[in-house]
Amino acid sequence: MNNKLNGQVNIYDIINKEKLDVVNKPISKAHGLPNECYNNAEYTKIERKRLFEDKWVVIGVASSIPNPGDAKPFDLLGIPLILLRNKKKQIKVYHNVCSHRGYKILKKKCNVKKILRCPYHSWSYNLEGELVATPHIGGMNKHESKDFDKSSSGLKEVRSYVWLDLIVVNISKNEVSFKEYIKPLNDRWNKFWSEEDQKLIKHSKDLGYFKLKAKCNWKFAIENYCESYHLPWVHPGLNSYSKISDHYHIQGLPNRFAGQGTKVYNPKLKGKEKFPCFPNWPKDQQHIAEYVALFPNVMLGIHKDHFYTYWLEPVDHKFTKEHMEIYYVGEKAANSKKYKSLRKQNHKLWKSVQTEDVDIIEGMQEGRNSPSYNGGNFSPVMDNPTHHFHKWVATNIV
Repeated sequence: MNNKLNGQVNIYDIINKEKLDVVNKPISKAHGLPNECYNNAEYTKIERKRLFEDKWVVIGVASSIPNPGDAKPFDLLGIPLILLRNKKKQIKVYHNVCSHRGYKILKKKCNVKKILRCPYHSWSYNLEGELVATPHIGGMNKHESKDFDKSSSGLKEVRSYVWLDLIVVNISKNEVSFKEYIKPLNDRWNKFWSEEDQKLIKHSKDLGYFKLKAKCNWKFAIENYCESYHLPWVHPGLNSYSKISDHYHIQGLPNRFAGQGTKVYNPKLKGKEKFPCFPNWPKDQQHIAEYVALFPNVMLGIHKDHFYTYWLEPVDHKFTKEHMEIYYVGEKAANSKKYKSLRKQNHKLWKSVQTEDVDIIEGMQEGRNSPSYNGGNFSPVMDNPTHHFHKWVATNIV
């Protein structure tokens, strides 16, 4: 592969080749990703192309734009995008730029009704991205021109897919289909829930979301999520009923995901009510839960009675927004008064756990300012999923 980005920046001008090569060695001899991968702005430009434009990445959830005409802007490391639901209730993603003078069309979430109008010269697009109005393009009060073909000047659509409410995009359009990309994880989780079960998940409107801000590189959140090694010291409450010894590693092949599972999932929620469970979840695996990071930027949690997605919005190389979306089995569990107390407790639990992690990953960012740090050593037994992620980055960045 050409190691230069747009013929200009070479990854090996930023990072010594040996520093990346050592990441792919067997875990007992490997080092982690070097400091430049976390605190170098020039490296992040290459990462945006290799890991965020060339791969399937999460940019939001479909339930956040539920009605036809709902639209919201999103910036993917500086790339302006529009998430939109059209008249057919399909999710569409477009580059958020007018084809006329390059103005950013949408600045805030809204319902655009039938038309996306550029504020600059009022060029307008329908919900399919087609250019439908060009005021005065041929002179005063002449809104058409025989020398201009509107059909070739619509909004540029981004390759997208909706999976379990997640909106994923592949900007470069060079990755395999998302169905193929996600198949290894789907195959793994088919033993827990069926396709019919998946259709039952409903987003909680009152207690199904929270956002955290982390003053660190996005990768720290992923690599921390991959392992349970830190549980006794960082999450003593969680570790009191789901101990480090109750967990097992998950390493996807091909290398697109990694994480860990627990064999003793047993939520300590107060009250007589219990959340309804997925109908086809095996009776002999009621205490299994799995926590998987799908590279690059989403963390998933699957349980017999709820599901969550924890997706990352990298802002720059030292700042990340974290978005938690929580789903339950059926509309009643997700939104009725009957289960509100349980939802409140579950929301509090996961927000507490993730907040504890933010303190840790911010500390790792600070540590990466040390020139003495070589990327770190791995535990040959406890750090396998984290090493799996580091190898994914080191392999795909070149």
